[in-house]
Amino acid sequence: MLVSPSPYREYFGASGAHKKTAGFLSIPQPKKPPNKTAKLARSLRAISPRDDAMATASSLFLASPVATAPTARARSTPSASPARPSLRLRRPSTLAAAAVQAEHQPAVAAAPKPPALPFRVGHGFDLHRLEPGLSLIIGGIDIPHDRGCDAHSDGDVLLHCVVDAILGALGLPDIGQIFPDSDPRWKGADSSVFMREAVKLMHEAGYELGNLDATLILQKPKISPFKETIRSNLCDLLGADPSVVNLKAKTHEKVDSLGENRSIAAHTVVLLMRK
Repeated sequence: MLVSPSPYREYFGASGAHKKTAGFLSIPQPKKPPNKTAKLARSLRAISPRDDAMATASSLFLASPVATAPTARARSTPSASPARPSLRLRRPSTLAAAAVQAEHQPAVAAAPKPPALPFRVGHGFDLHRLEPGLSLIIGGIDIPHDRGCDAHSDGDVLLHCVVDAILGALGLPDIGQIFPDSDPRWKGADSSVFMREAVKLMHEAGYELGNLDATLILQKPKISPFKETIRSNLCDLLGADPSVVNLKAKTHEKVDSLGENRSIAAHTVVLLMRK
């Protein structure tokens, strides 16, 4: 009987019997892939036969295994070598920081003059709590109401706001720093004093009022009957024409302390023009 050639003839003899080794069936082993590293090294030598050393080094580099997982960092052992300088940010001591702050504490008298810009803009905000039995002063006018502002001075929320806007435009500290409530001189003081000082600083810096826009926020009382009186007094304190001073009043729609008649607030924006 003829036996047809078979690709498995290598493992099955001519008779078709299994070849066994030590009792196990011999399984064909996969062919080894070509050594690409060696082939690349040979190519390098072929391209640059004069630089055989470089090609050899390249083949060694390509043949070296590349770590695919991070290795554990070796623990440092104590040695007699000097320690490296620390990279921590040095922080000044509390006393040193206080000394620097005291040395550079800005004072209005010694404050640098602002740059000679053609105009400057400032924004002011103030809020006071309303308490029964106190006077309600707005824009230097005593407004009839069963509540008034609880404050160190007379609590004029509008004038305080305007002062802060002017000081802010000039780049100066706010009203609380220039006239601190810890100073007994300002206990119950008329806020027109603060206004005159702010206007004086404005002129000394070489500016005049371009225009002013203020907004009062309170639920009660209605400001419309007193609006023009307040605006006229504000113009007198600023030394400005009424056409450049605007005053608005808004309720807070019965929302939070402003809407519940427990506080009063004001916003002011000023534009200062170079003289």
